[in-house]
Amino acid sequence: NGVTSIGDSAFSGCSSLTNVSIGNGVISIGSSAFKGCDSLTSITIPDSVTSIGSSAFDGCTLLTSITIGNGVTTIGDHAFNGCSSLTSITIPDGVTSIGSSAFYSCDSLTSITIPDSVTEIASSAFNGCSSLESVTIPDSVTSIGGGAFYNCNSLESVIIGDGVTSIGGVAFYNCDSLTSITIGNGVTSIGDSAFSDCTNITTATMPAIAIDYIPQENLLTVVITSGSIGSYAFYNCNSLESVTIGDGV
Repeated sequence: NGVTSIGDSAFSGCSSLTNVSIGNGVISIGSSAFKGCDSLTSITIPDSVTSIGSSAFDGCTLLTSITIGNGVTTIGDHAFNGCSSLTSITIPDGVTSIGSSAFYSCDSLTSITIPDSVTEIASSAFNGCSSLESVTIPDSVTSIGGGAFYNCNSLESVIIGDGVTSIGGVAFYNCDSLTSITIGNGVTSIGDSAFSDCTNITTATMPAIAIDYIPQENLLTVVITSGSIGSYAFYNCNSLESVTIGDGV
């Protein structure tokens, strides 16, 4: 337990490495520490670790199981990029930020748990997670970066908490299995094409600011929770069956 840190690129490219045991004294895992260890199948990060560096496990394509200790507060950019065998991830309560492209192209990932401690989901954090089926973004999160869930084309349901104020451009672009979306009342800014090509949305609960960003061709049920509904807002929505206008409108 005398080791306190694993340096940058310490085991990068060790392509035959199958097993790693990290001691309880380790506080930080450096950038690219295990990048390209494409025989590694599981990893347990102890509670002593507070930070996972950028690209720490980038390209560990056989990694199926990750246990992240409760001490971790930051998951670096590209930390688990391309871990294409990973099926589920639970992010512990201490984590405050999920870095850019942190889980990019983890295309076997079907479920994620995002705790109330997280305040930021950076750009492309879950871009290309094409097996992800649902996501709930807690009220603690204030911003969803551009392309955060781009091409998550198995995603069927999204709930965005009231704490989110900004949704970046192309954040949910081409999530073409998405049928249900709930957007919290805190949103004040939505980037270009945030929900473009999400053409199968049938149910939307949202503030009025989101109306122009949600594809309307298959909308059946709409709840507008706040804001002002503009002229022609739902013009020619021939499939629309139910509209509820909340007290905050």
